[in-house]
Amino acid sequence: MSTVGNSTNIFWQESPIGKTERHKLLNQKGCVVWITGLSGSGKSTLACSLSRELYTRGKLSYILDGDNLRHGLNKDLGFKAEDRVENIRRVGEVAKLFSDAGLICIASLISPYRKDRDACREMMQDSSFIEVYMNMSLQLCEARDPKGLYKLARAGKIKGFTGIDDPYESPLNCEIELKEKEGECPSPVAMAEEVISYLENKGFLQSQ
Repeated sequence: MSTVGNSTNIFWQESPIGKTERHKLLNQKGCVVWITGLSGSGKSTLACSLSRELYTRGKLSYILDGDNLRHGLNKDLGFKAEDRVENIRRVGEVAKLFSDAGLICIASLISPYRKDRDACREMMQDSSFIEVYMNMSLQLCEARDPKGLYKLARAGKIKGFTGIDDPYESPLNCEIELKEKEGECPSPVAMAEEVISYLENKGFLQSQ
């Protein structure tokens, strides 16, 4: 019996089927691919391309998209600093469950604060947290502006917008860093292949 946060008198229920059995069933190892970067840096594009490429290889993945999650799980949260912290904490906990289930969980969120991303990494008990940094310049992201958010932020219609009037803290020790080339974002397939190469080398695409 234990107390966790505000929950008292609770017990951890063990499952008869463990992570090893799930890995064998799926012929892959669960992990979290956490894609972080400015709005417009290509996070969702990479997430979709990566999921598609994994599917063609017979590997099961699931995308946790920041905007999609705010339609349900995190619809009660805004964009104040404390809400951003809770947003990332919740996503980290869900991603951990997907990874434990044996899936390749692809989390695509701006996740601007380094300590919040590090807290998600610490939730994982092994090296199954893979941070992918979309290192695209503010100029490139603002030029792309696929959702028109930078224009609204510059006009003062959006407050606390990351990169404009709220900071983005770059990763210090990410597993993968994807950079722009000659002022352009690399192709979705090229970025996905780089992540898949990492997953293959680290043994996540096989059960043993």
